[in-house]
Amino acid sequence: MDREKVRELLEAVAAGALRPEQALARLRDLPVEDLRFARVDLHRSLRHGVPEAVFCPGKTPEQVVECRVHAEARLVVVKPRAHEGVGLIVVVSAGTSDLSVSEEAAVTAEAMGNRVERLYDCGVAGLHRLVPHIDRLNEANVIIAVAGMEGALPSVIGGLVDRPVIAVPTSVGYGASFGGVA
Repeated sequence: MDREKVRELLEAVAAGALRPEQALARLRDLPVEDLRFARVDLHRSLRHGVPEAVFCPGKTPEQVVECRVHAEARLVVVKPRAHEGVGLIVVVSAGTSDLSVSEEAAVTAEAMGNRVERLYDCGVAGLHRLVPHIDRLNEANVIIAVAGMEGALPSVIGGLVDRPVIAVPTSVGYGASFGGVA
């Protein structure tokens, strides 16, 4: 239950459309929904404005049956709700080996209500693949640059555009990725 649902519930009680006992019954199980295998923090969005992220590796398919699966991102979105995001986020990956990390960032941003555009396989070794997208990068509210190897992509993008760039290192590829440590 998010802030808007709680507000609607309180307004229904105030308007006499719902008895206080009925509202209490709906609120009784808050702030946690017990899924038997996990206790999902439903009040996280009330406290922080964003829902809880659940780490799913190691869970069985039966345990995530109520979830929306994003296989490439290796995550799921449980009971997605509408959120108002910050606008356009462009996720840029250096290479195809960075795809799963890039998708994790993209799906998470979408779950938070953002429009997401993906520009994959646009690393500095093939800069000609990135240059045609500079105008779109300048339209983004934020850019997430995912790169393994030497991690040069975020610096290159930062030098080309006047937008915030979030650098996400990965442990894939070759070079000095230092196991994904920034």
